[in-house]
Amino acid sequence: MPAVTTEATQSFTAQRPRLFGLAYRMLGSAHDAEDVVQDAWLRWAGHGGTVDNPAAWLTTVVTRLCLNRLDSARARRETYVGPWLPEPILTTDPATGPAATVEERESVSLALLTTLERLTPPERAVYVLREAFGHSHAEVAAVLDVSEAGSRQLHTRARRHLATEPRTPTTADVDALLRRFVAAARDGDLAGLESLLADDVTVWSDGGGKVSAARRPIRGRDAVARFLLGVLGRGRFRGRGAAAEVNGAPAALAFLDDELVGVLAVELDGDTVGTVRILRNPDKLAFLADQVSRSGALSGRSS
Repeated sequence: MPAVTTEATQSFTAQRPRLFGLAYRMLGSAHDAEDVVQDAWLRWAGHGGTVDNPAAWLTTVVTRLCLNRLDSARARRETYVGPWLPEPILTTDPATGPAATVEERESVSLALLTTLERLTPPERAVYVLREAFGHSHAEVAAVLDVSEAGSRQLHTRARRHLATEPRTPTTADVDALLRRFVAAARDGDLAGLESLLADDVTVWSDGGGKVSAARRPIRGRDAVARFLLGVLGRGRFRGRGAAAEVNGAPAALAFLDDELVGVLAVELDGDTVGTVRILRNPDKLAFLADQVSRSGALSGRSS
């Protein structure tokens, strides 16, 4: 293996957050994204870090490694216990890649990452490279080894599949409603909670068969409100809560004896909550828990 120079190592390190962001958006899993980036480093080191265009070379390597993983990942999700949700990340952590603009935050949202599961691996690759990273069709075509016309066709199909998805509301809108939502649930205020829910609100709860969680989506205002009071209502949850930016939007984190045991995120339908996503699978919380530990502080932490 050729020796890797200090300059080549620094070049890869500078690219690492972007490469992680690309792999995470492709796979919906932080741990898989880390594995892909590590594989990319091994290939980079194998070349001695001597390539004409490091950013383009690494983008191609990471994208193709992700494409190799997507089919097997989809097969695993078909046997997943209960609803599958993406692995959450703390997007205030610069190590997780770009999330500064509205478009970048939207491209990493739990809603979009869940919806991207509808796409074929090539459609997903084109969509992520175009929408999240702004690559031209010529650049995407080179990465995927297709024609520019083929890239445009894949992009059109991907956008058609996602055309009915609502745009992400502003962070301020989500934050205000989330705080009222969590307060009503914790206070056992059934009427107050119902007033915040859309008629056709749905709860998706991901426990992965590892912890207690609803095995099927819960739909409808009354059913959802009663379910949430049963989980979060007065005296039900004895841990602590915190607020954090998770996947580009405000989310509620739950801690029990300083262990992260849950993440709750809401999506708005107008001025009410249309979707609730609850992540409880401890395997999926490990990466976020490590980020929280390294960050040293969270806003809004309370008992």
